[in-house]
Amino acid sequence: MFLLPLMCICGLLLRGAAQERAAMWRGNDRGGRCLYTFTVPSPVEASCPQTAGPEVEGLKARLAVLEAMVSQLVGGGERNPQRAGATSQPELQEALKRAVGERNLLQGEKRRLEQEMERVQRLMEEMRRETERLKDRQCPPQTPAVPPAPSLQGSGLLRPAGGFMSHLMTRPNRQGDSSSLIDSPWQHGSPGFQELKAEVTEVPAPDSSPDATGCGELVSVGEPVVHRKADNIEGKYGVWMQDPEAVAPYAPGMIWRIDAIGTDVRKLFGYEGMDQLSRGFPSKVLLLPEQVESTGATVYQGSLYYQKRLSRTIIRYDLASESVAARRDLPHAGFHGQFPYSWGGYTDIDLAVDEQGLWAVYSTNKAKGAIVISQLDPQSLEVKKSWETNIRKNSVANSFIICGRLYTVASYTATDTIINYVYDTEAGQGKVVSIPFKNKYRYNSMIDYNLAQRKLFAWDNYHMVSYDIRLGRKKAN
Repeated sequence: MFLLPLMCICGLLLRGAAQERAAMWRGNDRGGRCLYTFTVPSPVEASCPQTAGPEVEGLKARLAVLEAMVSQLVGGGERNPQRAGATSQPELQEALKRAVGERNLLQGEKRRLEQEMERVQRLMEEMRRETERLKDRQCPPQTPAVPPAPSLQGSGLLRPAGGFMSHLMTRPNRQGDSSSLIDSPWQHGSPGFQELKAEVTEVPAPDSSPDATGCGELVSVGEPVVHRKADNIEGKYGVWMQDPEAVAPYAPGMIWRIDAIGTDVRKLFGYEGMDQLSRGFPSKVLLLPEQVESTGATVYQGSLYYQKRLSRTIIRYDLASESVAARRDLPHAGFHGQFPYSWGGYTDIDLAVDEQGLWAVYSTNKAKGAIVISQLDPQSLEVKKSWETNIRKNSVANSFIICGRLYTVASYTATDTIINYVYDTEAGQGKVVSIPFKNKYRYNSMIDYNLAQRKLFAWDNYHMVSYDIRLGRKKAN
């Protein structure tokens, strides 16, 4: 009887102790729900067969939640670069636009160089055939010749055998040297081209009389003087000019400039004088309505005259009203690489101004590549009169007009070259001359007579240069 009550008392005591050691756990399950768990130690069993308690389950639940949060953060991080990329997209587009523009410039230059290479290869093939033809041809009987004058022996215009050989029959290579082979275009076509081989004129000595600065024939050209160097690739070649009869609101000292490289050449820069040009800060920038083709533009009587790109159209742009005042196609003129100067650059139409007005220098299919000179009406751009010369346009580097006379330059790359031909529109005759001329920077892409200063303006491999000139005494009629 006594043993049974004692066992009951012991059981109550053990249960009370166990309740004192009871524990409660709270945590999320795998689904994220909150669970409360009560644990009471077993009074009998020392251990259970399970390997993990509620603590482990709670940790697993928490890890699952953390993994979900990390996944969300990672996903958000992946979206953040998109937002950052969206914010930097305009900058990337601008950089891409600049890169595409530079690529287009380089592609245009590449195409021009490829055309130049093809032209040189054709000329080399023609000269090779001409050389073979000359080797097969029998030499004519030799006749006694008058000894040449001493002034011509050093000019390079005489062949060693005593025969004449014009500088017009030599062509500079890419290194500036001249080839002694006869250019085949001079041997084919109209017989008028053959007359140049027998015409050599001795250049007269400079005249110190007061009439030496009049409108006579060109006697000498001075050393080049640099006024400005272009800042970027767009200025490798271009045109700069001055209006000899300036019209308000622009002063007579205004200098105009066009950089001729680019896919959209339309900017006309104005400088109030040589000093401002040298500093490189234009006072006026005009956006022309039509794109400019090459380096043949000029200014006269308050208007800019230039060739519209990819056409034979001449445009007169009024500088005061900033609008097109006239436009006209130059009849039958070649354009965009049909009859350029030897340096290329789509120089098919070259506009010029001198004491007699506005001129155009170009060629046509009818002229078979020979230089054609036309005097234009400065208002309507109509052709007033034309002359066809005996010199091919692609055999010379450039040309300019002074006092109604066209002068051509032999090479655009040779440092020491010559002015090799002059055509007098008043007399209607041309002749070979030899006047020294320097291309200081070895890539002369523009030469024009500046009537306002009575100098030559040129664009030589990024450099805007000028040359003093001297004219001989004007011949009496």
